[in-house]
Amino acid sequence: MHALDFPDDTFCVVHAHQVLQHVGDPVAALREMRRVTRPGGLIAVRDSDYAAMTWYPASPGMDDWLDLYRRVARANGGEPDAGRRLKSWALHAGLTDITATSSTWTFSAPDERAWWSGLWADRTLASAYAERATEGGHASAEQLRAVSEAWREWGQREDGWFSVLHGEILCRKDA
Repeated sequence: MHALDFPDDTFCVVHAHQVLQHVGDPVAALREMRRVTRPGGLIAVRDSDYAAMTWYPASPGMDDWLDLYRRVARANGGEPDAGRRLKSWALHAGLTDITATSSTWTFSAPDERAWWSGLWADRTLASAYAERATEGGHASAEQLRAVSEAWREWGQREDGWFSVLHGEILCRKDA
């Protein structure tokens, strides 16, 4: 992200979806995206805002997941609440023609709940995130199993509802 292997002014559109939340220097990443965008071209970015995620019904295990995820992401050099920071980062990167918006994902239907809860239940037990959680001293394997189970329980709830807020920016590179 910080040293893209493309010449200056290569692309009409440069897009990053759920990327900047994982990058140690998102301002530098946006500068690099600007560098490879043609004059008059677009830079489009969308990232989640974990602190704004919400769900029903309340679940202490899901609360534990959110706290854990945010700690692990930050310890890894990321910013899990990137969505709300995109416009600021774009301004600091020298972008000027910026449109900032938001959108949401909602998981409520049975198939949506099954997919979303299964994704997070599995990811909590077997992924780089799970390794970082245990190796970094953020959670024990037992705590990860409890969080995974909370996800599975939520996914089985007929009244389960989960919303993900995304920040978005669309920037036009000066011609």
